[in-house]
Amino acid sequence: MKRVDHKLQALQEQFEELDITKDKLTQKFEHHSKILASQAAQDELWTAVLALKFTSMELNILYSYVIEALVCLHTHVLEKLPDLVRGLPTLASVLRQQVKNRRVRVAWESVLSECGLQAGDVTALCTFFIAHGNKAEYYAAKVRHMYIRDVTLMITNMVKNQVLQDGLLKALQVTEKGKAMPPPREPKSPLKELIPSVRN
Repeated sequence: MKRVDHKLQALQEQFEELDITKDKLTQKFEHHSKILASQAAQDELWTAVLALKFTSMELNILYSYVIEALVCLHTHVLEKLPDLVRGLPTLASVLRQQVKNRRVRVAWESVLSECGLQAGDVTALCTFFIAHGNKAEYYAAKVRHMYIRDVTLMITNMVKNQVLQDGLLKALQVTEKGKAMPPPREPKSPLKELIPSVRN
């Protein structure tokens, strides 16, 4: 009986070790899956940004909205952290520091929330800025409105990538209204309208 007990105990220990190994491998696999999904999303975003077919004037208008939205975010972060103004001269410095510095991260997340933006929107705007900043020109608000009246329509018609479209639309809203509005939800028809009324 003792031999059987020892063998059972040894088997139980082996199973426990296998379970631990399985859990570690599962965690590694999940981590790698997330990295691959993130890389695929970034590749798709870059492809969409580089494939945009705008005239130089349209590109300049979009670039101007992107610039103003990014400047707005940076300004709001500095307002929340006046003692760190010298150490955060650009939005890029805010993005770098928010990974390491808890105060900067809290301020950054607060500003995103207040402006109705998410991290993915900022990624889309920064990608657009990097891809087109060297050839685009900044247009002031008066000039922008002279050229195109409905920028929202232009974005929704010409930008097919949903992440990039959302980011550009939110940049437009932040610049024009100070805050991005959540996307409109489809109004649900009341149940009474869906079911025909039956009279006895």
